[in-house]
Amino acid sequence: MTTAEKLPVSIPSADQAPDAPSNQPVYSYFQGQFVPLAEAKISIMTHGFAYGTGVFEGIRGYWSESDQQLYFFRLQEHYERLHQSSKILLMPMTLGVEELIALNIELARRSNIRQDCYVRPCTYKSSEVIGVRLHNLQHDTSIIIQAFGNYIDIDRALHVGVSSWRRVDDNAVPARAKITGAYINSAFAKTEAMQNGFDEAIMLTHEGHVSEGSAENFFMVRDGKLITPPVTDNLLEGVTRVTVIELAERVLGLDVVERSIDRTEMYSASEIFLTGTGAQIAPVGEVDHRQIGDGKIGPISRKLQLLYFDVVRGKVAQYKHWLTPTY
Repeated sequence: MTTAEKLPVSIPSADQAPDAPSNQPVYSYFQGQFVPLAEAKISIMTHGFAYGTGVFEGIRGYWSESDQQLYFFRLQEHYERLHQSSKILLMPMTLGVEELIALNIELARRSNIRQDCYVRPCTYKSSEVIGVRLHNLQHDTSIIIQAFGNYIDIDRALHVGVSSWRRVDDNAVPARAKITGAYINSAFAKTEAMQNGFDEAIMLTHEGHVSEGSAENFFMVRDGKLITPPVTDNLLEGVTRVTVIELAERVLGLDVVERSIDRTEMYSASEIFLTGTGAQIAPVGEVDHRQIGDGKIGPISRKLQLLYFDVVRGKVAQYKHWLTPTY
């Protein structure tokens, strides 16, 4: 196999994907080719690097020891969202969703990934020019993969604080697109929270409503109902968010309400948790030094955690259609 090799756009059958040697490097999809990650380089003149004009996705793969299988979770939805984000930044993608799914699977096979992992596809302005704009620029798509554990500690209840940094408004930086440059907003909030002794930040809209964490959607339990902000409160339309809503309603029989949430409502919640591809389901035990419930992982949070991990590892037949096997 040459260093750079064109990728197929259809998923090979399992018998076409023999085990790779253990010393095989991790590969990336870059500039239309399959190359070792160490060789995937861009120029410092690249517009996406200089101005943050790119969009990305975060996708998890979960290794099932019992099935000896790597399952990718909701690939269709993630790559559909990448298309939507790209459209907002005037980057119509030439690779279709099914082609991207095929590349994702091939990348994992070529890299011989057999543990929990994280995939980051990115479409970015690839022109090497100076000038702030979105139009009349070339764009390209890359995909990287790496082994990945927990993004934040989900085995205990987190301590979070409301950030002094407000969540970007959709009319300033589109919130429903995962724009690379927009994550400076999240970085400010996350660093402020951690330097103030918290695990994570809660960001408010300019109207003072709860929006999301630095990179997670927000849920709370009050009066037996599961409540989450509406997508119009400047939050990312999370894939894990809609997953949790469906599991809560259809499996646990909970009432789920989407409405604006005031800051002090959090202090009266019986449970709070954050969700996201990276965070998965992360329970919260304190907000602004105020204890939530008994300060530990709440019963609904725990049930959803256990159910979620059964789903993503292929243990729930009802939701196996959300999984794409690799081998």
